Amino acid sequence: MATVEKMPMLQLGYDKLNEQLRALKAERPKIVDAIEEARAHGDLSENAEYHAAKERQGQVEATIADLEDKLSRAQIIDPTMLSGDKVVFGATVTLLDEDDQPVKYQIVGQAEADAKLGMISYNSPLGRALIGRQVGEEVEVTVPAGEKFYLVDKVEFI
Repeated sequence: MATVEKMPMLQLGYDKLNEQLRALKAERPKIVDAIEEARAHGDLSENAEYHAAKERQGQVEATIADLEDKLSRAQIIDPTMLSGDKVVFGATVTLLDEDDQPVKYQIVGQAEADAKLGMISYNSPLGRALIGRQVGEEVEVTVPAGEKFYLVDKVEFI
């Protein structure tokens, strides 16, 4: 029997996925209306509106199925309930780069990762390198631009 792999995420990520799902489900009736309207124009073989509406319907249904799968496997983690000195999922980590400039990241799930907001996935190269590390440890990460070195300066659960 296959086991279902849980998908760790923060409440914020869960809520974001739920909102996307609600929006797509609300779009379903509009797509059906567009298909009906295009179908009324006659010959379907050369009806661009019909084909576009059918394609959009397929995309929406696939995305809905994907979102429902992710939400059903969600394991919501509240970082404020965690503690310790090791980097784990949900931790906010302050790193010092090679120039001793601080950079701050929160380790999150794939669905909520956004590097611009300082939220990196636990399966990203940096995320994988940080998991299990402690304050004072050096971290080496291979990125497209080459090797990067960081020092774990602080681990917080906020």
